Amino acid sequence: MIRYKDILAESLVDGVGLRVTAFLQGCPRHCQGCHNPLLLPMEGGYEVSEEKFVDKILALVTPIHHGITFSGGDPLAQPEALFKTIDLIKRRQPRLNIWVYTGYTYEEVQRVPVLSLIDVLVDGPFVMAEKDLDLPFRGSANQRIIDMEQTRQKGCVTVLPLEKTARSWAS
Repeated sequence: MIRYKDILAESLVDGVGLRVTAFLQGCPRHCQGCHNPLLLPMEGGYEVSEEKFVDKILALVTPIHHGITFSGGDPLAQPEALFKTIDLIKRRQPRLNIWVYTGYTYEEVQRVPVLSLIDVLVDGPFVMAEKDLDLPFRGSANQRIIDMEQTRQKGCVTVLPLEKTARSWAS
């Protein structure tokens, strides 16, 4: 079972290209100035099976979508359910890239199995003192946009070059 609050059919701010964004319920971090404070409680939202959640997400995907983003709350607060969800998506729609936002740093969660399925991890807590609304796809300068494929290949954190465009993801 997975707990979520909402699913947006079209987002251009939660990753490269047109995306479906799923907001998971619950976050233990409680960063000051959190973008989604209503999603902090671990209760609330809707609890559904991972299969039904995937059906809801994929029903919103069109041929022009580039991927799916999991935000929150903190998606890594439900690591087993997120693993099952992304695994099901990858089996049914392997062309879609997967972005996950987390308040944890990569170093804190690098051994969590779901990271093996993620294409991009936006990591780190939101830090009010480093808030910058001009940054693409993140709220504070300490957060990194990590290319997980390159990170897995090189064995060290590799930040996604922001010039990587939606077109390059589609190829």
